[in-house]
Amino acid sequence: MNSVVIGPDSEPVRREAIVPEQAFGSRLDVVLADLFSEYSRVRLQGWIKDGCVKVNGVVVDRAREKLMGGEQLLLEASIPVQSENIAEDIPLDIVYEDDALLVVNKQAGLVVHPAPGHASGTLVNALLHHAPELKMLPRAGIVHRLDKDTSGLLVIARSPDTHLALVQQLGKRAFLREYDAIVHGTVVAGGTVDAAIGRDPTDRQQMAVVEETGRNAVTHYRVVERFRAHTHIKCRLETGRTHQIRVHMMHAGFPLLGDPVYGGRRRALAEASPELAETMKNFRRQALHAAKLGLSHPVTGELMHWQAPMPADLEHLLELLRKDRVSNDY
Repeated sequence: MNSVVIGPDSEPVRREAIVPEQAFGSRLDVVLADLFSEYSRVRLQGWIKDGCVKVNGVVVDRAREKLMGGEQLLLEASIPVQSENIAEDIPLDIVYEDDALLVVNKQAGLVVHPAPGHASGTLVNALLHHAPELKMLPRAGIVHRLDKDTSGLLVIARSPDTHLALVQQLGKRAFLREYDAIVHGTVVAGGTVDAAIGRDPTDRQQMAVVEETGRNAVTHYRVVERFRAHTHIKCRLETGRTHQIRVHMMHAGFPLLGDPVYGGRRRALAEASPELAETMKNFRRQALHAAKLGLSHPVTGELMHWQAPMPADLEHLLELLRKDRVSNDY
């Protein structure tokens, strides 16, 4: 029996799915995290423990329960209304808005979700001020996320039905998500990184390519422009794992310029102009921007696309790299 009580300060959660055949032998919590990616694995494990998950109509309270593929899953739980998050009048760059959804262009440096050390001043706080009804939705309607120092496009649902529809699209890999990135090294040609991502076994604060225990992750990339020792690329996500582009490009040997976690030791560019050398030295965020977003409108079904222009810091860096390429006859 479901042990979670749905009260006035809770929002009911009900999700159903069929376990994919390729999930044979996978743990229940891992499969749930793949199918219902809008909820964290920790939260899903708690719901399993509380008896909120049924497999073929039978409550299963062990996260480690192995599945065969083809089972019917039912999740019935509740999630607290985000009353603890305070609405704050923080400016938002709204690219699109209607009764069903919002699309915002997040600036670099803005944290998406409140967390220890960032209880206020986040995108969630700004959204709750702009659209108070979002307090009734998981994560204030945010369907996917960007790292604090990654700029670009995010979609936010404005109702439970819209939220479910967008999450289902995301789970079916129906979103178009394309990023601009500047990486170390000269990338010869485009390609695909297909490598599972999970917690780094030596540093739990970081992610890494972990083939045995990680979750499936696929990133496609293509070359836009080459410089003497750097490349402007575009990355298209097929999946959406934490730090996916940053980890995959490091794995491919082309870490993102400025990445404080996965970029490795800061590298000086030989014979660079003083302006370029200073700009690169002080570029303290990963050179990554979510430039394009596409999805089917959850109400009308219309295929919609949005673009966010390159932010000023990345544009300035590219201009300096172009000048450097010309001045060094590269």
